[in-house]
Amino acid sequence: MAPTDPSDPSLPRIHRAEYARRMNRVLDYIDQHLDTALDLAQLADVANFSRFHFHRVFAAWMGETLGDYARRRRLESAAFHLSCKPEASVLEIALATGFGSGEAFARAFKVRFGCTPSAWRAGAAQHRAEQMAAARERHANRHGNPDSNPDQVLRNASQADGRAFTDHGDSQQAHGERNMEVRIIDLPEVRVAYQRHIGPYGPAIGTFWREAVAPWMHANGLSERTCYGIGHDAPGITPPDKCRYDACVAVPEAFQPGGQASIAVLPGGRYAVAPFCGAPATIGEAWMWLTREWLPSSGMQCDERPCFERFSAVSALDQRTGVLTCELCIPVRAL
Repeated sequence: MAPTDPSDPSLPRIHRAEYARRMNRVLDYIDQHLDTALDLAQLADVANFSRFHFHRVFAAWMGETLGDYARRRRLESAAFHLSCKPEASVLEIALATGFGSGEAFARAFKVRFGCTPSAWRAGAAQHRAEQMAAARERHANRHGNPDSNPDQVLRNASQADGRAFTDHGDSQQAHGERNMEVRIIDLPEVRVAYQRHIGPYGPAIGTFWREAVAPWMHANGLSERTCYGIGHDAPGITPPDKCRYDACVAVPEAFQPGGQASIAVLPGGRYAVAPFCGAPATIGEAWMWLTREWLPSSGMQCDERPCFERFSAVSALDQRTGVLTCELCIPVRAL
């Protein structure tokens, strides 16, 4: 079953926007409560939908039942933690992602990923290498497609001022040697308005910023605010058509969003922050270096907060060279 297309012209725009905001609240709530039993009635209340109809509405909107979605997110979260938290036991990860026992977790994990949790953890480096190879192949297959060109940027709706956003490339090249200066700093929490894209990463993200987010920012006087890009899922774990990406912009406390935008708070605290400056298509390489090379040798580990890219909508992209400048931010705590 394919997800309902929110751009269907047969649905009134205001109704589509309201549905999107309500469903995003539910998806966020599920992610924040993967370790607990999810109650259908409570989720219907989060969305402010009829308890009687909510399950059907969710399945029609998301293209999968509520139970299938929650099970998939628990297993994807567990796979991520198995790769990135070597200090946690398999049982601890099972319990933290809502499974009642190690045996139930192992059975479900093998059905989803074709191997045991321990085998997945042992092959974590190989999984990352396979993801890089697949991303390079996707990038190679896009040569000649205008949407794969780093110069295809997300432009401000006013156009005349020349401001731009970047395409969010998913290419992950062989990481090679990098010389990124990583700082450990405390960032304040920030209130953001976000719009969510569900589908494959890559050129579609640039199109999303360009066609949906930038015009909305311009119309609401937000074109000079700081922006944040959050890719919630790992394409090697989550099916491409289910990957979630939030395009965020910092907003004042009193700001109330319109359209399909929702409000969230990016948590503050300690982050590893690295400057990125290069072709947009190579940003995956930089993320890979940070998580595969820098993080294991830093004495730090990721915590539960989201990673994000932070950039200025005004100056992120050099129009002449196509070079993107932003900061890669990883939430960290001591091992």
